[in-house]
Amino acid sequence: MVKERLNVLIQLAASDSQVADKEAKLIQMIGQSNGMTKEEISEMLTNPARPIGDLSLLTDDQKFEHLYHIVQLMKIDGQVFKSEIVFCEEVADRLGYKKAVIGELSSKIFSDPAITSDREHLKKKAQKYLK
Repeated sequence: MVKERLNVLIQLAASDSQVADKEAKLIQMIGQSNGMTKEEISEMLTNPARPIGDLSLLTDDQKFEHLYHIVQLMKIDGQVFKSEIVFCEEVADRLGYKKAVIGELSSKIFSDPAITSDREHLKKKAQKYLK
């Protein structure tokens, strides 16, 4: 399941035609914290064309964590492209959220992974957008 979640992040990072260094570092950090090796993650970054699997099988906690990470990744390079917003909205929809959840969370999630938001508070806000 970790590879599928990481694949979505890689797809987002590549949606603006290039994976920025900060995006790759965050993907590496998330992958390694979930038990993947640097080599496995590098291979996925090199070949990002895997289709996105069924996200409805995730638990509510996993769905929120996924949502949190895609918003953080979207913002990490300091530039947010329309293609990234659209991609995040599509992933949110596939996770069972209304697309508007991306706007709600993006105003409260920081691009720097060292700055943490109150995830429980954000999770409660995101739950209001569940379909």
